[in-house]
Amino acid sequence: MVLGLRSAIRSDVGRRRTSNQDSGATTGRLLIVADGMGGHAHGEIASAMTVSAFTEMEARLPEDLSDIDLDAELNSALEDATDRLARRAGEDPETRGMGTTVVSLVLTGEHLALAHIGDSRIYRLREGELAQLTHDHTMVQQLVDQGQITAEEAAHHPRRSVLMRALSTDHAPEPDLDRVEIVEGDRFLLCSDGVTAVLDDAALLRELASGTEPDAVVERLVELSNEGGGPDNITAIVADVVDVPEVATQPLETAGAAKEIATSN
Repeated sequence: MVLGLRSAIRSDVGRRRTSNQDSGATTGRLLIVADGMGGHAHGEIASAMTVSAFTEMEARLPEDLSDIDLDAELNSALEDATDRLARRAGEDPETRGMGTTVVSLVLTGEHLALAHIGDSRIYRLREGELAQLTHDHTMVQQLVDQGQITAEEAAHHPRRSVLMRALSTDHAPEPDLDRVEIVEGDRFLLCSDGVTAVLDDAALLRELASGTEPDAVVERLVELSNEGGGPDNITAIVADVVDVPEVATQPLETAGAAKEIATSN
């Protein structure tokens, strides 16, 4: 058995923002979402540059990843993205302070290599149970971890979007890295907080377990997030783990700022 990923990606500006600062991309073995931050269009630049660093890293990797240290490769991509942001900030002082979240998965055999910075999230649906695989790097999550507030209070806290960690020009990246075992039938969701600010775990479980294809699920997640007010940019990737006859090559698909900037260049 060869395990592969069948995925779909969608990104939307939402109802309250004037520009989409989210970026995302999928290939046959890479999934990534980045939620940019920084005034004017600077968040768009940060997220798009970061996605480019990851897609270029993945394109350089050999077909057989069994002898590849993916943690080192993911760290290298994050450092490359940081360098790109720093160079851009050096050339254009107005972009100083820009940054982005990152959630990424890379398929290797019967595992996914995970990298995470910020408050974008990765979920796994397996046999009807939804599990959050990432831990938010936010001030309110830190307060929850310390027992100072409840998760319910965190969801409505006025500073719930304040990040304790992000990819930025200010310091070296501090990612969470992990390895996730996969089985046929697993379904993964990578999303920006434009989804999770509106949809709770019960709503995510309902849509992910609906039995519909990834394309339909990401469309529905964007629709529901907008129906809930669309307070932020919305980006979602849904990927199913499937048995494939051979290692499949899926063309690069980008979304959000990564797609818009590439199209304009």
